[in-house]
Amino acid sequence: MILTPGSITLAQWRAIYRGEVFALDPACLPQVEISAAAVTRILARGEPVYGINTGFGKLASTRIEDADLKTLQRNIILSHAAGVGAPSPKPVVRLMLALKLASLAQGASGIRIETLDLMQAMLDHDLMPVIPCQGSVGASGDLAPLSHMAAAMLGVGEIEVGGVRKPAMQALNDAGLKPLDPGPKEGLALLNGTQFSTANALAGLFEAEVLMQTALITGALSTEAAKGSDAPFDPRIHTLRRHKGQIDAAHTLRELMSGSAIRASHLKGDARVQDPYCLRCQPQVMGAALDVLRQAAVTLETEANGVTDNPLIFTDRDGTADEALSGGNFHAEPVAFAADMIALAICEIGSIAERRIAMLVDPALSGLPAFLTPKPGLNSGFMIPQVTAAALISENKQRAYPASVDSIPTSANQEDHVSMAAHGARRLLEMAENAFAVIGIELLAAAQGCDFHAPLTSSEALERVRALTRSAVPALDHDRHFHPDMAAAIDLVRSGAVIKTAGIALPTVE
Repeated sequence: MILTPGSITLAQWRAIYRGEVFALDPACLPQVEISAAAVTRILARGEPVYGINTGFGKLASTRIEDADLKTLQRNIILSHAAGVGAPSPKPVVRLMLALKLASLAQGASGIRIETLDLMQAMLDHDLMPVIPCQGSVGASGDLAPLSHMAAAMLGVGEIEVGGVRKPAMQALNDAGLKPLDPGPKEGLALLNGTQFSTANALAGLFEAEVLMQTALITGALSTEAAKGSDAPFDPRIHTLRRHKGQIDAAHTLRELMSGSAIRASHLKGDARVQDPYCLRCQPQVMGAALDVLRQAAVTLETEANGVTDNPLIFTDRDGTADEALSGGNFHAEPVAFAADMIALAICEIGSIAERRIAMLVDPALSGLPAFLTPKPGLNSGFMIPQVTAAALISENKQRAYPASVDSIPTSANQEDHVSMAAHGARRLLEMAENAFAVIGIELLAAAQGCDFHAPLTSSEALERVRALTRSAVPALDHDRHFHPDMAAAIDLVRSGAVIKTAGIALPTVE
């Protein structure tokens, strides 16, 4: 996969997150060389330029002598590598490295080609820096986590390779790579930017997409289990409201239930007039979540293609207009807003699914045996899995509080408003894991509910999903150790197997 810096698609970022190898389009390299040469010319003028021959943050007015410029860049990397917490997930680190590489390769950061080559080689050799997940406030960039990345390039800290953590210098040596000897501006360019926040937000977006698509499938299966109506999914209803996500969600639900014998069995003579909201309003809730995810995707694709370090180098080919401009592209407010939007979507997708589980286990609402067991009383059936789903949703509700509305001054009030994008984005994978578990429980409950309608069957798509479920988890005819059943179902959801098995086109976040 060849990437053109500044024009990388969301699908390409998703592929990188999933592990696909890539290389940069070599057409970007001349501008990288021009930018690096511009830094040399700017230094020769003897003027103070932030981060190149001055201190950082509150120390920006401190001038650094020429003999100490390399030490300055090394010092900033080591001093800023001050993160704490668990190591960031490997796919997130991979995406973070790729994002930084693509940003620097646009030739506005003063980075040398050999520095880009080292980053590419680390990706090619699967050398992933061990990066603590806590310590960034989302401005002036993701300083601490990016510093841990850069420190590994110096041979300091740890690198994971082949599932084993090694001293960074050893890992580089084993791969035949020389550690970075940072030139002027390079240390600051590496550790300044939004790539940690953006990588976590993109990871959350990609997992939320899997969640959203699977929840449409399990929602349709729950509707069948409860012998619900597909009339609320009629396109005329949703065309009148005009929301694209709602229209797409309704279309998907109709297609998923098309040809169902279960639905045909109660088209006439059903005493019920309306289904509960958790069934009837799926297009409105899931569609709104889909629209929010799509807006977040637009923001994050734009951010992923941007240049966010500081200062930025502007030049022309003859070197007559070299400038180093200090600004604030490192402020991750767009990422913080996008992460908050994704968090809300994840929370609501799981929330309405939990309500469907609660509806299915309640005989007064579902018309099915209590707690979906043939012998309630002797058996508890799905009683406690629903409680587990409720606990997970409550946890996600607490985590969904917007991170972007918080700020705390740092760097002696020089950096007096920050985005909190880093932890706003970092929570998303854990929220998605909670929601995957809820959808896994719904998959089991909905399949169990449909079992009671035998010999009637659902649509071809939903029967394929039910067969997949039953291949991993047999029907619950009596109480047994429930945890393994749930673990198997959650894996079917998380892995995308349910989506693949359904075999129909599902809405995406693009």
